[in-house]
This record gives sequence, C-alpha cells and structure tokens, in this order.
Amino acid sequence: MSDKDDLMNGTDSEIDPVTLEILRNQLESIATEMGHVLIRGAYSPNIKERQDCSTALFDASGRMIAQAEHIPVHLGAMPDAVDIVLQKDPKPGDVFIVNDPFAGGTHLPDITLVSTIAPDDEIIGFAVSRAHHADVGGSAPGSMPPGAQEIYEEGLRLPAVRLIDGGDPNEAIHELIRANVRTPDERAADLRAQRAANARAEERIGELLNEHGSTLLEAFDAVIDYSRERVETELRELPNGTFRAEDVLEGDGVTDEDIPIEVGVTLDGATIDVDFGGTADQVTGNLNAPLSVAKSAVYFVVRAVTDPDIPPNHGCYEPVTISAPDGSVLNPEPPAAVVGGNVETSQRVMDVTLAALAEAVPNVVPAGGQGTMNNLIIGDRTGEFTYYETIGGGFGARPDKDGMDGVQVGMTNTLNTPVEAMETEYPLWVDEYSLRPSSGGDGHYRGGLGLERTVTVETDATVSLLTERRRTAPAGIDGGEDGATGQNLVDGETVPAKVSIDVDAGTTVSIRTPGGGGHGDPNERETVARERDERDGKVN
Repeated sequence: MSDKDDLMNGTDSEIDPVTLEILRNQLESIATEMGHVLIRGAYSPNIKERQDCSTALFDASGRMIAQAEHIPVHLGAMPDAVDIVLQKDPKPGDVFIVNDPFAGGTHLPDITLVSTIAPDDEIIGFAVSRAHHADVGGSAPGSMPPGAQEIYEEGLRLPAVRLIDGGDPNEAIHELIRANVRTPDERAADLRAQRAANARAEERIGELLNEHGSTLLEAFDAVIDYSRERVETELRELPNGTFRAEDVLEGDGVTDEDIPIEVGVTLDGATIDVDFGGTADQVTGNLNAPLSVAKSAVYFVVRAVTDPDIPPNHGCYEPVTISAPDGSVLNPEPPAAVVGGNVETSQRVMDVTLAALAEAVPNVVPAGGQGTMNNLIIGDRTGEFTYYETIGGGFGARPDKDGMDGVQVGMTNTLNTPVEAMETEYPLWVDEYSLRPSSGGDGHYRGGLGLERTVTVETDATVSLLTERRRTAPAGIDGGEDGATGQNLVDGETVPAKVSIDVDAGTTVSIRTPGGGGHGDPNERETVARERDERDGKVN
C-alpha cells in the first residue's frame, strides 16, 4: 500500500476511501467544468483564447475545497475574496462582485464573482470565478498604466457588492461598470460568462447532494484533511533550518531604482514559515502587491517543492504561514498603485522563495526562469479595442533536463493569443513570432529560450509595457550560466521596461523575452545535446 493510500485511509472522516476519492474527483471536475463554461461563453480574446481566468469551489466557512488548474496568481488569492464576502451576510441567490486589491482582490483588471451555492435554500458553499478583464477604466487603455502612482489611476475599484441580490440583478451596479470602462459590451459579456460558470457549479453540486446527501458535506472536510496530511508528510522529508535569498525588481515605473525583495524560509517539521522581513517599503509606482499576491506565489512554490499531485485546496495552505511588513511593497497601504504587483512582483516573490529553497532541495529547484509576464497592452482611447497579452519566455533548466522554450513561467500559465485571432479581432499585424536563439543560459542542462514577438499597430493607439528582467538576468544555478535579458523596442529603438507611449499607425512594437538560466557546469553538457541544439537552431 502506498503512502497516498495510507493517508486516504487515515483521515478523520468516516467516508470509505473509495467514496472519498470519487467525490474528490467529482468536486475537481466541477471546478474544471466551471472553467470550460467561462472560457466558451466569454467574448474577449483575453479569456476565450488566452484563458486568463480561474475557477474554484469553497465550503460554507470559506475554505477552498477544489480548484481547476488555472492561473496560480489567481487561485492562491481567492480565499481572501471569499473571506470578504462572508463579512457581507450572504444569502441564497446572491452573487458578489469584487476587484478591490485592499479588500479581497489582487489588481483591478482581475474581477471576481463569488456566488452562493444553496441547492435547497441553505448555503453549503461558494462558487468563485476570477477573470482578467481587458479594460476596467483608468488612465490608459487596458487599465495597466506603467506610471500610475495611485490606485485611482488604474481603473474602477469595486468593493464586495451584490451584482445579483437574492436572484435579482442589481442593475445599478451593471450600469456603473458599463459607464466606467472603455469596452462596455465586452465587459458585460465576460461577466455573463462568469455568472454562467458559477451557476453551473451550483447545478452540479445540487446533483451531488441529491446523490450523496450529507456524505458530500463530510467529504468537504475529508478532502481538506487529506491534502493537509500529505503536505505535512512531504514537509517532514525536507531538512529543517532557515534559508534566505534576495532579488530585486527593476524600478517601479516612476524611477529606475532597484526594489529589494528579501525572504527567510524556515522549515520546521511539518510546517513552513515564509517571512519577507527586509523587503523594500511600498513604492511610488505600481509594483506594490497586496499580501494575497505574495501568498499565491508562496503557495505555488510549496506545491512545486512538495508533490504537485496533492489535491490543491485549503489543506495545502494550513501548514504554511506568510508575513510581510506593513507598508512594504508586499503589504502596501492604500491608495498605493498595485496593478504591476499582481503580474510582475508575484514573479519575483516566486523567484526569491524558490532560490531560498534551492539550498534545502537542490535536486528539485530549477534555475531562474524568465521572471516576468512581459505585459503588452495596445488600445485606443475611444474604446474601439483593447488588446492585452502576457508573452512567454524561457523556463529555467531543471536538475535533470533542459528548460522549456517559449512558455509561460511561474505565476501565470495562460495560452498565447493565436496570430489569426489577433489579426481578426484587432487592428494589429504580427510580423514575427519566433524563438530567440542562444537566449537560454548554457549549462549541463540548457535554459529555455525566450521569444520575439513583433507587431505592427495599424491605427493610432497607446502602447503600454510592464516588464522585468531587462537588466538583471534570470540566474543560472550550480555553475550554469544566466539566461539572456529581455528587450522592448518601438520602431527598432529600445524603450524602458515600464512605459506608456502614444504611437501612430504603422508603428512596430517588438518584445524580446528573457531566456531561462542554465543548470550545472556547461563543460558537462553532452556532445549529442550540443549537436542537437545546433541542428534545431537553438544556438547561433
């Protein structure tokens, strides 16, 4: 019998292991089906093509019981949104909407819907969907202005309010949203898709409740206990001690000064404590990240260094404690600008936490990945269109294999927007979309390659870039070489990592994304691997 079977048999629940496993998979399949409904029903390419959205189920006390394998930075932060809703005295038929980063959200473009699950008019849980909306107002198309200094510049800020009140739509909130965004029809359609996803969850949970009765509610507790016990077992296998690392962000969009991120990770038996003491104070620009974002990054790392197959739910988080100083870049006070914290600072939190644990589990942790989402936003100020994309790059080389080329790394795993969809939906023309040869760090195992994407803008527009790793390279590990830094160009001229520019029709925008770091001594790379690199055009 495996350790997994032992744990399944050893939970406090009286549910037999077979029934528990069936129910666990049914709950996870409901969360996954929610995602399918959202993606298929959405109007914006950012959701229907890139799948920049996440879905999950929670019990009545606000504990996550199942999630779809969507966006890491969304999922770890969702519990804070449910906690806020629980303070609003929810009732059957309610659907809450929230995006306030200081009250359950992460950054304003990520809009969360929290719906009660009450098949028999008694709340037994919540269905939650979070999606990145391509525009929520603010000072620049796409609602991610690189130079923002207050959250008021970043778009419409929604505390947890009822979008649906006891089954009745709150038309005033719908009108408020439409009046404050550049693409109101698109926003309304995407919100309908989120509501449909949440409604599907209530329908499916009702079916399970009819089939299993109170056993279903017992399973909520049992799956959480099961995941917690498996994580605790994995943590006990790691060496005790405190492990430290530090890294920087490359300016906040207002100044170019480095922003230190420091962490101390303490492993002690079945617990892990992650302390960001020493991290920089909150900054003037928009790289501040609510603590929920740091939590998401840490939870992702814990899954990565334990067993990623452990069912992700509240139980995985119980052995983990996370702290950051009040008023720091990882725990800012309002009205701090935060839109870049969710997409860029989260990556650096992941990087630095993994780097700290590399000493504890060197056979698990890869070299540095691209460490950025390479955010590209193009839109016009009349509201005709808003294009948003995060662009993949190099994955760090692993202890036993090369890094992956041209993929999303770390806190996002969205798809790319297909060229055909871009050119159909937007006044954009894709001139180049290719791998960057020699951008992966050399080593016993080579870092993954970055990408180059060049787009011609066919109308007057505003281009915003929110990127990192343009001057500090993704680090190699154990003697491996660093990956290549990224580069942003407009009409062939290098522009800053974080910038917003008004451009004329015919302007070209090129994003060259970072490569991953190498792992191990380059002299140990096998000849056949080097020959394959040259044959495949991965090195110049």
